Amino acid sequence: GHFAFVNRIASLIKDGGRLVSLASSGHRFSNVDLDDPNFDRGDYDPWIAYGRAKTANILFAVEFDRRHKDRGIRGVALHPGGIHTELGRHLSPGDLEALVERINAAAKESGAETFEFKSIPQGAATSVWAAVVADADTVGGRYCEDCHVAELVEGDGVRAGVRAYALDADTAKALWAKSEEMVGERF
Repeated sequence: GHFAFVNRIASLIKDGGRLVSLASSGHRFSNVDLDDPNFDRGDYDPWIAYGRAKTANILFAVEFDRRHKDRGIRGVALHPGGIHTELGRHLSPGDLEALVERINAAAKESGAETFEFKSIPQGAATSVWAAVVADADTVGGRYCEDCHVAELVEGDGVRAGVRAYALDADTAKALWAKSEEMVGERF
């Protein structure tokens, strides 16, 4: 739905505008699977599905940026941070607590700081920064967090940065084509 909607209104975005796609550090749970996007051939795992969806949000911004930067319109994806949102309505209290415990156990092992939820203004800061403050050429086609462009990272237990697969231009193009196929429209 978001793919079709944004593409239908893309011509209304003024030259020099920006599209901000909210993603998540959860993209590190999984790359997209263009051969089985709906888990038709594999067991469904909610965290893998979440990771695929958030990776797709980043890849969408990468390809949107490539398609529209000639008009000065830039696409950027970002992680607003961990905020209590309506996403939690789909989790039992135990699920959320277990996730935070896993994050903090990994943080302790690596010497990183423990996880703390952001306030709503803190969570909005990166969106505002990427949309109107940051240099468009700096953030265009990139993934941002905590009001900066994220660095490429690999490894388990990492809580900052972006996986290379989430910025892969070829995967972004392939996802765009798959999305057009799924919605039955070409943009």
